[in-house]
Amino acid sequence: MSSATKRKHVTKEVIEEYRLPQDGEQIVKVVGGRGNNLHEVSDPKGETFLVSMPNKFRKNVWIKRGDFVFVSPIEEGDKVKGEISTVLYKDQIKYLKSEGAWPKEFDESDTPLDKLNQLSVKEESEGSECSDSDNDDDLFQNTNRPVYETSSDSEESSDNE
Repeated sequence: MSSATKRKHVTKEVIEEYRLPQDGEQIVKVVGGRGNNLHEVSDPKGETFLVSMPNKFRKNVWIKRGDFVFVSPIEEGDKVKGEISTVLYKDQIKYLKSEGAWPKEFDESDTPLDKLNQLSVKEESEGSECSDSDNDDDLFQNTNRPVYETSSDSEESSDNE
């Protein structure tokens, strides 16, 4: 099987498969990447541990901090305690919530998607009240660039002259 065909089948399986956790599997939240296809995750109890990404997902599926995955435990690991079996996306999380298999501890955690939805709802409700487009307070601040302070005093004094 060519790598393109393998990639196509793996991504189709990840996106279209809706299933509940099986024996021993648990739903965990990705806390961060640790390199060499290892990821630090947090379970519903708050314990953190390392999990590995299997070969079939490498270079085919990307996960980031805040994503949710199914993890199968492995017995022989001291530091690495599990292996990722499924990456969960928005529709799969909805399905798990409708089936009652979603941990309540993760309901209160704000996922990036939830924050985006809350922001859009907030903007819609405030949009009718305030339509001032000159307000720069809500612009994105790029943290990768240095912050240059602009002096508003010099602008005001030049306007007065």
